[in-house]
Order: sequence, then C-alpha cells, then structure tokens
Amino acid sequence: MKVFVKFNFNAICNKVLEDKLIELGIKYKIVGFGEIEFLENLTDQHKQTLHTLLNNHGIEVVENEKIILVQKIKDAIIDIIFNSEDALNIKTSVYLAEKLGHSYGYLSNLFSEVTYTSIENFIILQKIEYAKQLILTTNFSLTEIAFKLNYSSVAHLSTQFKNTTGITPSAFQRIISKRKEIAQQS
Repeated sequence: MKVFVKFNFNAICNKVLEDKLIELGIKYKIVGFGEIEFLENLTDQHKQTLHTLLNNHGIEVVENEKIILVQKIKDAIIDIIFNSEDALNIKTSVYLAEKLGHSYGYLSNLFSEVTYTSIENFIILQKIEYAKQLILTTNFSLTEIAFKLNYSSVAHLSTQFKNTTGITPSAFQRIISKRKEIAQQS
C-alpha cells in the first residue's frame, strides 16, 4: 500500500527546532521562519551540540551575513508561493524590497553572487515545485493551478514546467495517475 503525503516544511522545521532546543534546555523564541532569538547566552558546548543536532536533520546554522540575507530571500519567496493566497498578485521585487529593507537591485545582485542563479529562476523553480505538489495532492485542473500560481495562461505554466522538469504538466499528471492506478492494483 502506498500513501501520498503533503508536507508543510515550515511546520516541520519549526518542530525539529523546538524539539532540539527543548532537549538542550535552551530558552529561545522563534522570531520568524529560520530565525531564532536565544533568551540566554549559549556556551560553546551548547553551540556545538546545537549545530550537530540540527545538522543531523538537514538544518544548518548560518553565520555569514550575506548567506543569512539570501536565506531570508529564499524563505520570503517560499512563503509567498506556498503559504499566501493573494500574495502572488503583488510584484515580487516590491515585496522583497519592503520585507527585507534593501533595494531589489541589491537583493538580486547578492542572490546571484551567492547562489549563481537569479531570484527569478528561484521563483520559477518554487512555482513548479508547488505546481507538482498541487498535481499530486489535489484535483485542481491545470487552469486552476495556473491561476493559483498567477500564470497568464496554462501555456505559460506548461512552458516553464517543461523547461524545468523536462516533461509537460499533462504528462506529469498522467504519470502520477498511472502510478496511483498501479498502486491501487497491488
């Protein structure tokens, strides 16, 4: 038997962080996604143990200011795409500049310098990931998915989907349907 699940990465990460910080007996406050404020000074031993425990779960403590800002850009983009109903209708450049307190030009250059790709490419990748998740977990039509992700048309979504994954969303839907069909027969 197979079961398909939907993930809320934000909730999963926060749960892992909470569990590990409680396990270490550290007083903290989660300020935002991926940002923790410690309410007490940490010993070097606490820092090292925290790094190790979090690394075991694929969570890395970031200390470089540029990398921290790039992570905030990624988190803001992921949040706007995966968790906001109407935020996709606002201009991403304006949203990021206002949210992070830097000009979009600076954010864009920094993002490219650190990640070797553009903010626009990262947005496309995240939108396609969300489209795949919607295909897997809902009965939305491609028209509904295109609308939800603020694409001008299904053709635009299909082009970006194929450029990113190598197959069309329709082909992806057929593959998923076939897998579900085979799984039900087993």
